[in-house]
Amino acid sequence: MGTPLAFLICSLGIAGLFFLDRDKSVRTSKALWLPVIWLWIAGSRSVSLWLGAGDSSAGALASTLDGSPLDAAIFEALIVAGLIVLFQRKNRTTALLRASGPVLIYFLYCMISTAWSPFHGPAFKRWIKDVGDLVMVLVIVTDAHPIAALRRLYSRIGFILLPFSVVLIRYTDLGRGYDPSGSPMNTGVTTNKNALGLIVFLVLLGALWNLRTLLIDKKDPNRGRHLVAQGALLTFGIVLLQMAHCATAIACFVLGGGLMLATNLRAIRKRPGRVHALCLGIVLVGGLTMLLGGESIVTGALGRNTDLGRTDIWKASIATADSPVFGTGFESFWNKNAYKVARHPALAGYWDMSNLVSAHNGYIEVYLDLGWVGVCLIALILITGYRSAVKVFRRDPQFGSLILAYIATSALYSITEVGFRVLTPSWIFLLLAVVSANGVAAGLFGREKPESFASRGGAVSGTPASNELILQEEAAYANRF
Repeated sequence: MGTPLAFLICSLGIAGLFFLDRDKSVRTSKALWLPVIWLWIAGSRSVSLWLGAGDSSAGALASTLDGSPLDAAIFEALIVAGLIVLFQRKNRTTALLRASGPVLIYFLYCMISTAWSPFHGPAFKRWIKDVGDLVMVLVIVTDAHPIAALRRLYSRIGFILLPFSVVLIRYTDLGRGYDPSGSPMNTGVTTNKNALGLIVFLVLLGALWNLRTLLIDKKDPNRGRHLVAQGALLTFGIVLLQMAHCATAIACFVLGGGLMLATNLRAIRKRPGRVHALCLGIVLVGGLTMLLGGESIVTGALGRNTDLGRTDIWKASIATADSPVFGTGFESFWNKNAYKVARHPALAGYWDMSNLVSAHNGYIEVYLDLGWVGVCLIALILITGYRSAVKVFRRDPQFGSLILAYIATSALYSITEVGFRVLTPSWIFLLLAVVSANGVAAGLFGREKPESFASRGGAVSGTPASNELILQEEAAYANRF
């Protein structure tokens, strides 16, 4: 089959999936397309790379401070549009921000840290993009029907990125490449196998959640075609995980999916203590396995080269840190210290400079840029997000299990990959989970009964007097935005 024909068939298939997944019973805001476009870009390649105007090599990305003017203009336009939408939903937006204090403190500290960065201008521009991540999350969560918006978000991202990744891998050279060691890898719509594995496992968790809800809700009049669409998305994702051969993504999907399914078992769902034990057990066992050297056994079982090389770069980068307390400044360490890290004895003789763009550990990356203050703030976001997620789980086990899965897998993923970086899908979905959990736990999403929340795509129960004003506001602007 030729490449043009493959793309034509793929496009027709994607149109068919959107047709099967349509649902006129719930009307979400047109503004939902803003975070969808944002995640299309964050989950694949920058627009300049798609147009052939950028350099996708790791070294080029590490050394570029100003970035592409085209990409900057697109991100700025999306952020401005998102802010306009949030202004129109100011009551609900304000309430959500008040409920998400640790997130706001972290973003404020990141902004302040640009003052001591050796690259003030570029660091501040990167912080603006990070604010864009939060803006897109708020656009989703402040929708008049946040759960329906989430379901459509997964479909709109997955129906585009996953099928086209398969076509790019099978029929073009654009979807394939070579890792720093010279071994071939499948990249799909992304620039490397780890990025492909990341966006696939994040979308797969959402598809699994959608599919499980459809299997339970037998009253859905369009249940049959929705099952076909979500089943196809899940199939594409599993195939791509195998193609990406990314051990971290496979492990995170297995653990996150298993957590979602296990927490909905009657024996666990009715016992809060068992939910805590299961969640913390997954995080602790996975974390200790990686930290104590057991990752070689795990990655070997997954069919991956057991010589990760990460522990050496962890040692070299930590030894080169500028300030243990405050860090180098937001997203600034590698622009200043990449060559210094490369000359460290721990990396002598085999580490390629082109691969020195991160510490390959989210917590160490935050430590290098923001110091121990930043690490503590990330820990605070994870802990408070988890506590809120447990409260959500008690009201709506299906939705709560999804939030718990994202928080747990984000904590695990960041042990061997950079998961808290600006424009990284894992960071965006963590923010989405935490902000959603805080909003639901604070009772900001309306007055519907908890058991009707997931099936109807509406809002979780809440009692604040401001709910009536919020709901009226959302109804007034739903058609405009």
